[in-house]
Amino acid sequence: MIIPSSHGDKLKALLTNGKLPESNKKRVCETIEKYNLWRDSLIQLKGDSNFIVSKSVDLLNTYKNFIEIDLIFGSKEDFLYRQKGQLKLDNTVIEEFLPLLVYNVFKEKIEESNILLGPTSCISGIRFDSSLSMETTGGGVILKQKAQDFAISRPLYLKSSHYNSFEKSIVRETNIAYLACECKTNLDKTMFQEASATALDLKSTVPTAKYILLCEWLDMPPINSSTTAIDEIIILRKAKRIGSGERQNYSSAIERISKLKSYRDFIYSHPFAYDTFLRLIEHVNDLIYDVEENEILKKGYF
Repeated sequence: MIIPSSHGDKLKALLTNGKLPESNKKRVCETIEKYNLWRDSLIQLKGDSNFIVSKSVDLLNTYKNFIEIDLIFGSKEDFLYRQKGQLKLDNTVIEEFLPLLVYNVFKEKIEESNILLGPTSCISGIRFDSSLSMETTGGGVILKQKAQDFAISRPLYLKSSHYNSFEKSIVRETNIAYLACECKTNLDKTMFQEASATALDLKSTVPTAKYILLCEWLDMPPINSSTTAIDEIIILRKAKRIGSGERQNYSSAIERISKLKSYRDFIYSHPFAYDTFLRLIEHVNDLIYDVEENEILKKGYF
């Protein structure tokens, strides 16, 4: 299986970005070398699920700390920090990490099935733009699709026509997400509301799907997600974001260098937590493996 390299692609694009300061290029080249080593180390992991998750999270913490602290925050130029929302260097690390992690844990099951892993566009609705008075090819089928940061999906091909011979037909290609994850660096209330709407669209189209909202840092008071279509919100670092009063001190390279130690201490004191990723693996396990009848009878409920 080909695992997407969404983060690696962003790094390569950065190196050819004409706005990248010359003084940053050496560090970006060093980062690409570290990225290749990080990805190779993840791919080569073998063992039971607990070992794979534990070692994978260790590798994630080491690499992500380098990206956030050494490459971006510690830069003597302002470009990488001020443009990180557009460059998407830090938030694509998780997007690339998740399919590598899930593939390693469920390799045998995934390889024997027609399962796709990684960022992709998946169906979130369907409509027919047609009327009785005017025949439209294929009934005018229109698919609504949503880009998912991480999905466990299968390809889907739809063909529609007003005729059983499929004359004047139309073919549409998409994917069905059976688990979709929205990945946020900082989760605020607006993002939560948008995710709630996305989850509802997904489940209205694929009722058996799971929708998980992942964030590194919480940037709002916790809200009960049971009133939404979101199955669970997982805070990967089990911590709240650095306050806005402190973040306003990061506006220039000179200020960031003076705050580098305190910023590093904060990041290191709130690493990605092993059990938060294990929780995600439990959700995946529930989807991939059917519960045996004997197990249901043993528990007494399903």
